[in-house]
Amino acid sequence: MRVIGLRPQILLLLGGLLVVAFAPLQLALATYTRVTLRQLDDEQAHALGHTLAVHVRQSAPLLGPEVVVRALERGATESGLLAARVSSARAGAAEFGDAAVLRALSEASPEGSMLRVGERRVWAIAISSADDGAGAGEAWLAIDAERSSARGTTLIGIVGLYAFLIAVALLTLAYFALTRLIVRPLEALSQAAENVTLGKRRLTPPATNARELGELGVSLERMTDRLLLEEESLRNKIAEIERARAELASAQTKLVRSERLASVGRLSAGLAHEIGNPIAAMMGLADLVLDGDLEPSEQRDFIRRMRSEIERVHRTLKDLLQFARPKGEAGGAPSASGDVEAAIHDTAALVVHQASMREVELCIDVFPGLPRVTLADEQLSQVLLNLILNASDAVQGRTGARIAVLARAEECGVRIEVEDNGAGVAPEAAEHLFEPFFTTKEVGKGTGLGLSVCQSLVSAAGGTLSVDAEFTGGARFSVQLPAADDAPARAAPPAPEPRAPEAR
Repeated sequence: MRVIGLRPQILLLLGGLLVVAFAPLQLALATYTRVTLRQLDDEQAHALGHTLAVHVRQSAPLLGPEVVVRALERGATESGLLAARVSSARAGAAEFGDAAVLRALSEASPEGSMLRVGERRVWAIAISSADDGAGAGEAWLAIDAERSSARGTTLIGIVGLYAFLIAVALLTLAYFALTRLIVRPLEALSQAAENVTLGKRRLTPPATNARELGELGVSLERMTDRLLLEEESLRNKIAEIERARAELASAQTKLVRSERLASVGRLSAGLAHEIGNPIAAMMGLADLVLDGDLEPSEQRDFIRRMRSEIERVHRTLKDLLQFARPKGEAGGAPSASGDVEAAIHDTAALVVHQASMREVELCIDVFPGLPRVTLADEQLSQVLLNLILNASDAVQGRTGARIAVLARAEECGVRIEVEDNGAGVAPEAAEHLFEPFFTTKEVGKGTGLGLSVCQSLVSAAGGTLSVDAEFTGGARFSVQLPAADDAPARAAPPAPEPRAPEAR
């Protein structure tokens, strides 16, 4: 929407004020003039009618109707006489004037009456004369009652024209005054401000005779100077922030390098421990075998032990390679998907007969109709097996040892929870649970790579593996996996009625 300028708005307002001021005055003047002139016309017509009546009454019997009518017609323009009819019993009748007016003369009275003929007001009078030898006679006269009113209309038009010219002159004068005193100084001030926005470093207010505009220019100049000072201050602060950011980035780089070196150190120490001990044991057993002083049964026993240590080294290296494998490769085929319910029951059937699970109650609670997830069945079973065995180690020796596996559908996938009623996870250990070679188990009972490998598998499938820090009464690990592309879209089911979990 285009907005009109200040000058046209002020001129429109001033024009409206002039209309409001002159229109009532013009109306009042026209009304007063018409009423006054009408009264004057009525008085003049009445006086003229009676004067002519006396003249006609005296001259008609002597001169005759024809002579009197011609005399009246010659002076009609000056006197305002519109029509006349004069008759005599002996000399006949004569008349002049408009036919419509002559027809209306029949309504005239000896005292005179105001008649309406079309749009014209007419003063009419009837005259009778006595018989003085020439015979009795009658006369009718019609006089214009709007002579002065016509001139008054012209006068009102002249006054209106004069008022219009005065208004035009005032508006023209106001136009040039607004242009000189307000519009041009404002345009110059606007241009000065525009120059500042285009890069000029200082605003120079234009000279003006209006005090308010001068004060406005000074205020804008001060504001511009203050903005320039704040801009300079802001530039300095930005420079300081950039320096601080550079220092922070340098410190972060050093911290990352230090953390990387620390991780490498922990990895090296764990690898040396997990591989060095079996190698040392194998070297000792190999020396005994090479000495040749062993019985065949002892030699086979030593060889079996050596093979066991070699398998231990192989498992460690396999877990390490699985952890170090890029995420895009960790999950196997990109299009692989897994059945959560089947993986949970298969894993439970695998671990329930192990010796460490004999005194442990394993409860399974799986919501029906779970969608397939983006983690393949083999990797899903590997993750569940690792979490269940870790929980089994955590509840060993406890009365009423219990492990629960729960799975439910969510809006974007499936959540699996493995919880136990063991001692729980210490806060200082929770931060390092998923780091390679970090373990809380005794030496020789774990490599510290299980949770790291599980997290790598779950992350590669687009999910998350975390420990619930708010869970009390044991430990709870949560696996959240997105639904596979080939799985039907479904909303998370409502919370089911409480039911006893399936125990195995």
